[in-house]
Amino acid sequence: MARKRKDEPSCMVIYETVCYIIDGKKFLMIKRAEGLFGAGKWSGLGGKVEADESKEQACAREVYEESGLHVDDLKYHGSLEFRFENTEESIIVYVFSTTSFRGQLTESPEGILRWIDFDEIPYGEMWDDSRYWLPLLIEGKDFNGEFHFDQQVSKVLDYKLETVEPLRNWK
Repeated sequence: MARKRKDEPSCMVIYETVCYIIDGKKFLMIKRAEGLFGAGKWSGLGGKVEADESKEQACAREVYEESGLHVDDLKYHGSLEFRFENTEESIIVYVFSTTSFRGQLTESPEGILRWIDFDEIPYGEMWDDSRYWLPLLIEGKDFNGEFHFDQQVSKVLDYKLETVEPLRNWK
């Protein structure tokens, strides 16, 4: 087991999921409630991965908690790593989409839910990184990315984003 040197900064990594539920040419999005991380911003549904669950289980649980919907046939698009100015903390987000959902749409304390047309995506009210990778998700592509945000977490300072070939028949 590798040991951390005294002079190495500690790095905290948080693992999360985001899911875009697609119905025709619309997404189900949530505008995060005041007092929550990302308050006032539109995004897909999702949240933290718990220690005892897979990323797919976390995605399905978070979607249900935030919307009352059950999701199936999750398509994994890839991961995005977010780093922030003047901190060693990073967030790795596993990105999913699905067209398979059931249940009664129910709002939660997490925020306001809305179906939003692909051609009306409110990029100006979303995390700054979304404009780079969300079009790839709409096209059904798989991708991986790294985004470096300013200290206020309002602007992308630098990024790397690449499309990747989907894994097929991987065991």
